[in-house]
Amino acid sequence: MKIVCVGAGPAGLYFAISAKLRDPGHQITVLERDPPTATYGWGVVYWDDLLVTLYRNDPDSAREMKARSVLWQDQEVRVHGLRGEQTAYFGGYGYSMGRAALLEILARRASDLGVDVRYGHPLEDPSALPEADLVVAADGANSRIRQLHREDFGTRVDVGHNPYIWLGTDKTFDSFVFAFEQTSAGWLWFHAYPSFEGTSTCIVECSPKTWQALGLDTLSTDEGVRLLEDIFQRPLDGHRLISKSRGAPANWQRFAHLSNETWYRGNTVLVGDAAHTTHFTLGSGTRLAMIDAIVLAHSLNEYPDVPKALHEYDTHRRAELEPVQAKARQSMAWFEDLDRYLDQDAISFAYSMSMRQGARPPWHQQIHRATQIPAVRRARRAYDTGRRWYFNRQWDTAKSHAVAKDHETTESDVINGRTGIG
Repeated sequence: MKIVCVGAGPAGLYFAISAKLRDPGHQITVLERDPPTATYGWGVVYWDDLLVTLYRNDPDSAREMKARSVLWQDQEVRVHGLRGEQTAYFGGYGYSMGRAALLEILARRASDLGVDVRYGHPLEDPSALPEADLVVAADGANSRIRQLHREDFGTRVDVGHNPYIWLGTDKTFDSFVFAFEQTSAGWLWFHAYPSFEGTSTCIVECSPKTWQALGLDTLSTDEGVRLLEDIFQRPLDGHRLISKSRGAPANWQRFAHLSNETWYRGNTVLVGDAAHTTHFTLGSGTRLAMIDAIVLAHSLNEYPDVPKALHEYDTHRRAELEPVQAKARQSMAWFEDLDRYLDQDAISFAYSMSMRQGARPPWHQQIHRATQIPAVRRARRAYDTGRRWYFNRQWDTAKSHAVAKDHETTESDVINGRTGIG
């Protein structure tokens, strides 16, 4: 099959890898508008469930991802306001890595498998794409291919209220940190996690009222970043914020929640952010994009008839995403209504944060309060160490079960989590 994939992000490259592994006879071309050294954004975050899935799909690239990832443990909620500074804790751990490193790994793996990855190919006219049996639109939330047929896809975009800016910092965090700072103009907060050696990702968010009152709507990028450094001097320990990623300065944005009534039209199919977006407070964008890629490749392998394969991919994967996107909308709405919760102490506030995606079991609050005890956190870290050991054993097993054996797995297995997708 001749396949043209537009976009060399995680969705596009990992689809090319997954499809080639299942059928080396595919002729796959990936077209990327930017040069190979360009990437926008800092780090991506993920958990064990994704690593298990990636090891079962392609152990080679999964092994490289794991080797270049950073482990972070615990989540801290730091609140600094009129009550002084207070900290609450969530348990758990995860992994993060630089987006540039991820794309480098995936591009090299795709090329090794015979995928033709072409950089510096902007898509000025989607109708001028090379002739292909299948066109995979992996060109992000602003997909030109999707916009050309917006009505056919049934595209809907809901823009959030809060401005946010995606920055880096030379402060090295070893946990996932939420820091809330009160100013005379209102509250600002950031979400931060380690990305690669010496650098962390730092996403700053606030209400429109606070943004305007501080003048962040009129300040230059450099002036705004310096102001944010002053505001967050305490949680950053005096470290600097970094605006430019690979030369491109960061800009304030409002999150665009994107959904589509269908993910395919004719022989064109959407994957990743071209098909759906989830708010960054859910932390699942890269994970969902790579799972899209696996499910689409699996569906094409299961159903040689392309229309049937795209129908199956669209029906099952889109249904799987609906509750995820609903949780992401709830999470976004909670942060847009933050003021109603910040009159609580940090532990109660953090508990409210943990409930933002829906009700939890009655014992959840007791677990949360127990997590504030240092001895309990140490015990949980020991448990997590054992959990990682368990998953490492799974990954070792996965190395001997490459994608050729995965042909026995049904598409519903992939979607419903029986291949490790949580």
